[in-house]
Amino acid sequence: MEPDDLWVQALPADLAARAPRVERDEKFEYVYVDGERMFRMLNSFAEEFRPPGAYDIDQRLTDLDHEGVWGQLAFPSRGFWLSSLTDPELARAACGAYNDWAASEVIRRTPRVLPPATISTVDVADAVDELHRAVDLGFQAAYLPTSVPAGQEYGLDLWEPLWSAAEEAGVVLAFHIGTGANPVQYRGPGGAIVNYWETCVPGQRVVTHLVASGALDRHPRLQVLIAEGGASWVPALADRLDEAYRQHASAVQPKLSMLPSELIFRQVFTSFQHDASAVPAVEAMGYTNVMWGDDYPHLEGTYGHTQQTLHKLFDDAAAETRRLVTIENFERLFDVPPIPAA
Repeated sequence: MEPDDLWVQALPADLAARAPRVERDEKFEYVYVDGERMFRMLNSFAEEFRPPGAYDIDQRLTDLDHEGVWGQLAFPSRGFWLSSLTDPELARAACGAYNDWAASEVIRRTPRVLPPATISTVDVADAVDELHRAVDLGFQAAYLPTSVPAGQEYGLDLWEPLWSAAEEAGVVLAFHIGTGANPVQYRGPGGAIVNYWETCVPGQRVVTHLVASGALDRHPRLQVLIAEGGASWVPALADRLDEAYRQHASAVQPKLSMLPSELIFRQVFTSFQHDASAVPAVEAMGYTNVMWGDDYPHLEGTYGHTQQTLHKLFDDAAAETRRLVTIENFERLFDVPPIPAA
């Protein structure tokens, strides 16, 4: 969690007043972005996933040691709302302020917790400049939202400079589900479950656009992560895209150098917390770019029962699968210190 006053302290007053901020009354916590109220949730719900280690890096490491977790990719929290900004100057300044804070308070304090850099989604040139600056600060990944406004879809050529920059720098593009749009899509019966599912759909759309547009084909070293959206949907999506590419070949543009499934299995990584289908996706369906994550400290994470969850998921799996999903794929993407010998 970023400090409540991060942007107030870091930005000039005229920009700080428009940056993401949180206000509370007796019942609700509200998120405001550029003067507009974007989201609200019950105070009691918000505090359920904010133990002390959500704010304190030393306590976080203590909690991770207790849970048996060595390294993490730790996304922003309020920083997710930076992707809702529409003013280039504000987006540029606010993203830079977050990255300065994360470099100072996370990267320089521990090599075990890796925050992705935030970059502007308003101006791609600004995004490229900040990505280069973030690499110099020690970042290994950059966060992007899964939802973007119409006319800015990730398959469009306007993003090409960012794909090139990330590929050249070896920066993982980390798309987190449920970001870039209001997470509440439905308020009818079963809304909590429906909205949880809805957060996953845009991540699948990201993969589809990056594959179908040829972006992954043109940038074979570009690595993409769809975080916290599960893994077993990937082979099914790959089948569907292969069918479209094959059966509708006369209408497909651009032509790809290989099947969509091959591009996905080569360059798209995913992560999950509890999914019973994720390990079979590796062992039975051959999709091996899968990582387990604890999602500390959110409600859908495993804090307090990590080892119990891991045993349930992996006790019947091959040792090679267990190591691949819990250690090796993370180490393929990120530079972390080796796990100490037991």
